[in-house]
Amino acid sequence: MPIKLDNQLPALDILRSENVFIMDENRASTQDIRPMEVLILNLMPTKEVTETQLLRLLANTPLQINVDFLYMTSHESKNTHAAHMENFYKTFDEIKDKFYDGLIITGAPVEKLAFEDVDYWQELTKVFDWSKRHVYSTLHLCWGAQAGLYYKYGVDKVSLKHKLSGIYKQTVEAPDNLMMRGFDDSFVSPHSRYTDVPEEAVLTRTDLQILAKGEEVGLSILASKDLREVYSFGHLEYDRDTLGREYDRDVAAGVNPSLPANYYPHDDATKEPLMKWNLAASAFFSNWINYAVYQETPYRLEDLECDISFYGYL
Repeated sequence: MPIKLDNQLPALDILRSENVFIMDENRASTQDIRPMEVLILNLMPTKEVTETQLLRLLANTPLQINVDFLYMTSHESKNTHAAHMENFYKTFDEIKDKFYDGLIITGAPVEKLAFEDVDYWQELTKVFDWSKRHVYSTLHLCWGAQAGLYYKYGVDKVSLKHKLSGIYKQTVEAPDNLMMRGFDDSFVSPHSRYTDVPEEAVLTRTDLQILAKGEEVGLSILASKDLREVYSFGHLEYDRDTLGREYDRDVAAGVNPSLPANYYPHDDATKEPLMKWNLAASAFFSNWINYAVYQETPYRLEDLECDISFYGYL
């Protein structure tokens, strides 16, 4: 898929080296089509890494996609240079009058905090409210999924006794759902979190469908019937070494973490982890772009403002 990106975005060189089809601004300007408009709210600390992960997966369909990156002005990023944020990211004020086919809200390392104690919570809730009239389908990832469920439905997260970190098996619960098209009956996915969302709370407080879950991870993927809300509690976007880098970071910080489960061969942290979730990740993001966004979104994105009945906010 040709993704239209700023010519200077650092992720371009990485993706091109992997033979991912990226279209720069000059070439995109000659295409006489209506591209998909996707906004990525990147809440992860290592923003350049997350940019590359998501763009790599969005590159698996033949559609042209324009991508904007959004950041929260109420939070100071300590792991990304200010120049990168200024050059490649937009503020909410800069995009609030635009319309998007899709919105991706990433995870964030703030799970141990109450939602209201997160420094950008009020700004994030403005994005949730704004998306009702300005976005066709929203994909929430990990903490972004927990935050969306809490704000929209009042479903709170619960703390786990130990951090859930590793590669875990999930089973497909709704094989007929378009988001699960191309999946095997079971698949594996990285998870990295300290909190969980109880299945009973989702069943009693929402009308979301459970698409996948696992014995160790609990709920894995949820979606509204019209796919305008999709929630994934895992990290299908993670690279081969992401869990390893998180483990090394925690070791250096003196957290004394457990090895990520089912990750290193023979639990030997000196060995390279096996990549076992790439096909599931490709299917998931391609399905979201194709079935949740492209097949249903109106040609005139401004028409979204006329139809906001699909959100079940409290």
